Amino acid sequence: MPFTPDVTEMLARARADLRMGVPVILGNILVLAAETLTEDRLAHMMTLDGQAVLAITARRAQTLKARAYDGTLARILLPSDATLKWVHSIADPADDLSAPMKGPFITGREGSADLHETALNLVKSARLLPAAVILALDHPAAFAAFHSLTAVDSAAAALLLQANSPLHSVVHARLPMEASDAGQLHVFRPENGGEEHYAIEIGRPDRSAPVLCRLHSACFTGDVLGSLKCDCGPQLHAAMIQMGKAGSGVLLYLNQEGRGIGLANKMRAYSLQDQGFDTVEANHRLGFEDDERDFRLGADILKKMGFSSVQLLTNNPRKVDMMAHSGITVAKRVPLAVGENPHNAKYLATKASKSGHFL
Repeated sequence: MPFTPDVTEMLARARADLRMGVPVILGNILVLAAETLTEDRLAHMMTLDGQAVLAITARRAQTLKARAYDGTLARILLPSDATLKWVHSIADPADDLSAPMKGPFITGREGSADLHETALNLVKSARLLPAAVILALDHPAAFAAFHSLTAVDSAAAALLLQANSPLHSVVHARLPMEASDAGQLHVFRPENGGEEHYAIEIGRPDRSAPVLCRLHSACFTGDVLGSLKCDCGPQLHAAMIQMGKAGSGVLLYLNQEGRGIGLANKMRAYSLQDQGFDTVEANHRLGFEDDERDFRLGADILKKMGFSSVQLLTNNPRKVDMMAHSGITVAKRVPLAVGENPHNAKYLATKASKSGHFL
């Protein structure tokens, strides 16, 4: 039927529902994001048949000393007297230091955890804490219809959540800037309903030669507010100035705030850093990997703009590798060491020691 949403569109609905606290059906499981779970919905779930579990990533499980029998995740069985506060304390590490004894936990190990992994990937893609309350259903289609819930095909969802959503050029227009009055802004929109990404083209770069290029992840705190906790703002402006002086270049501004975890989770990580954890440790305690960004987005945009090789302005070897693996030749890595100050010295040291940045 032409008006029937496809799986990509149903996933976009599911993300919106989860952010609002509305459950979704994934295959034969009921999924509620732990972060937006309400007292009423938790209480109602506990009256249903079956054993509800709280799925968390292996990173979060390591912090909580919960056994991750499923490798990438742990399924913590919800006790019959589980409260909303208990669920939130497992999902959110904000009170880990003040209330460290959260267990002991009973974690599931029977049956496949594939659906639970897909559910966590879906919650992550909604920029929520990677934790979900999950219950297997005997009649998922009937349950979804009765409660008017979004139901998503699990096999198709698993593939789409791992894939890079196709990007489409929306519009481009002339944009004079301080760095160069010969600028154009290109807007690209992904098919999956996610954030738009931008390419700032300076001058008229030769498509047959390696273009001076910067892959820059959005940083509201650094780029807009001038935060001293990172070096993002100085890197952004230094890259633009260098392209302006060179007469041409492309800056890719990718909406992957906080290394791909979103601004709210980035602020949670900042709060944990104030407790003494470094950048990587904070991400792990939240349940995320060191870096959740997908730099294939940058390669896709470059290809759509007609570029096949770059001189890459970066200190991050992962960006170089991702470009090469995505079919973009990195003819040269151009260092971009700017922005160090007393507030971000530890942050930069962590980038060098744990993420391999060239600083």
